[in-house]
Amino acid sequence: MADPAVSVSPYWELTFDADGDVDGRERDRLLKDVPQRKVRDLVVFAHGWNNDRSGATRLYSRFFEPLPELAPTARLGYVGVVWPSMRFSDEPIPDFPASVAAATPLRPVLDKNTRHALLEVFPGRATVVEQIARLLDQQPDEGASLEEFGRLVRLLVEVRPQGPQTSFAADTLAEGVPESDPEMLFGDTATVCGEFAQALAEAETPGTTSFALPRLWDGAHELLRQATYYAMKRRAGTVGERGLGRAIGQLAAAAPDVRVHLVGHSFGGRLVSFALRGLPKGVRTVKSVTLLQGAFSHYAFAARLPHDPRASGVLDGQHNRIDGPLVCCYSHFDSALGTIYPLASRMAGDSRSVAADFDIGRALGAKWGAMGHDGVQAVAGTKTFTLADALRTQLPTSGCVNIDAAAVVKRGGPPSGAHSDICHRELAQVVMAAGRIR
Repeated sequence: MADPAVSVSPYWELTFDADGDVDGRERDRLLKDVPQRKVRDLVVFAHGWNNDRSGATRLYSRFFEPLPELAPTARLGYVGVVWPSMRFSDEPIPDFPASVAAATPLRPVLDKNTRHALLEVFPGRATVVEQIARLLDQQPDEGASLEEFGRLVRLLVEVRPQGPQTSFAADTLAEGVPESDPEMLFGDTATVCGEFAQALAEAETPGTTSFALPRLWDGAHELLRQATYYAMKRRAGTVGERGLGRAIGQLAAAAPDVRVHLVGHSFGGRLVSFALRGLPKGVRTVKSVTLLQGAFSHYAFAARLPHDPRASGVLDGQHNRIDGPLVCCYSHFDSALGTIYPLASRMAGDSRSVAADFDIGRALGAKWGAMGHDGVQAVAGTKTFTLADALRTQLPTSGCVNIDAAAVVKRGGPPSGAHSDICHRELAQVVMAAGRIR
């Protein structure tokens, strides 16, 4: 079955809600059709921050387009994962139209598209969204207004205490205990906003020192962004383990010879990684995982953290569930992960100030660095390649593999840089090479 908006066939979609529950009709159609269509290699792609299905299918169509030509005799099938995430409309996507990648606003207001996205991904919180929008628009005197803003942001992203999402926010475990809730949501709002504002100002003019007072409402807008992305990070883990992992297990039972290749962009990388943790015991049908600008900790797969031998990554050892390699593509041009990600270091329960961590020159060694900025870290045996070398050699058939993709992942303006610059033939070639698809 082909979607008229997608460039490849056969193509299916799997839609999940925030708790990881799948659309049963879509799942059943996939389980029935894949063996009937005699698919041998099934490429499953999970988007990252994204505002609607049309944006997701546009991404999938663009990325999948070269694959049939790269392996003309392969019996390929394609799946697009659709899950409730969002993108702030001031974050550009290279080569996508303005309706998908809007220009950066001149001041930190909540524009119409971002407001609509918040209403879609946080249903039932319309009043909270409108109050947040009003404060950003009016920017009243700081102090009590900022504290009220912080309270509203907490209300927006909170989940049911006993709901399934509560245990999926952590990237690392301290002595088996997940990270606590981010300090940025529960500390002094004015202080957090000031640190965000200072770091944003430094990001605009790196290498210079500004003596101007930080614009706290700029920091408030960034607090909203990062709190929203904290919620998306939590959802990605939930959907991966409770949703996609189970669906792959059901597919393995229905079509045991099908080779599954997982691809994830941004938070979608976290989603497909957590799907490994949700695989039923004994399932070995996942033959490769390719992470494109993964928006989660570079220590997620580590058995021990370099700065704390008592702690481990939340996905410690899960790459061994792949009957093939875990390939991580990264780029230093991704300012969403190399610059903005450290702004949210408090999400990891880190006691240092955000501003102290914000140093572009030291971003590669940041304690809470992102996988899409410098690759998988602290996993024994990890191999590292440039993109050119990766494309002209045979990739390892197991373990973790880092590929510096900065040769192509390099376009995009502030605040996210090249984070969404992933629709390249070379990256499609990486997926095929990782999966040994011929």
